[in-house]
Amino acid sequence: MDCPVCKNTMVEKDFGGVMVDVCANGCKGMWFDWLELSKLDETHEGAGQALAEALMSERVKDDGRDRIACPKCQKPMLPHLYQSSKEVTVDECYLCGGFFLDAGELKIIKESFMSEEERDSFVQSLINSDVPEYSEAIEDLQKNQERTQAIKKMTRFLRPSAFVRNIVNRNKT
Repeated sequence: MDCPVCKNTMVEKDFGGVMVDVCANGCKGMWFDWLELSKLDETHEGAGQALAEALMSERVKDDGRDRIACPKCQKPMLPHLYQSSKEVTVDECYLCGGFFLDAGELKIIKESFMSEEERDSFVQSLINSDVPEYSEAIEDLQKNQERTQAIKKMTRFLRPSAFVRNIVNRNKT
C-alpha cells in the first residue's frame, strides 16, 4: 500500500497485537484499518519496538494540504478531530472506516485521551460556546413543543375517539 501523503510504500508493523501500516521510509504517517486505532488510542494500549519508534516521531502536519485519498479505496478522506482527543485532526475514510495519522499524532492522541466523562463535558463546552445557534434552536424546539401541545388540547374534540366518548357518555344518562 502506498502512503496517501508522500506516496512511499508503507510497511506493516506490529504495535503489540495490532498490525499498522507505517510510512517508515517517508513521512512516518500511519494507516489504521477499521477499529485498529481504537485499540491503541489509550495510554496503556499497545506495545513493542515499532510502537515505541512511532511514539518518538515528531509531529508533522500540513494544515494547508488538500484532502488526501484513502490508500485502500482511493476515496477522499475527511479530516476531523479524533473522538477522544482535543487536539488531533485525523483523516478518516467513511467508506472503509480507516484512519490516517500524520507523524507524531498517535503520541498526542495517547497523551490527551479523554475519558467518557471528559468527552461529554468537552462536547457540551463546544456546543455551548462555539455554536450560539444551538441555544436558539433549543428555545425554538421548546416553543414548538408547547405550541403542539396547545393545538392538540384545543382540537381534541375533533378526534374520533373524543367524539365517540361524548356519545357514549350521553347515552349513559
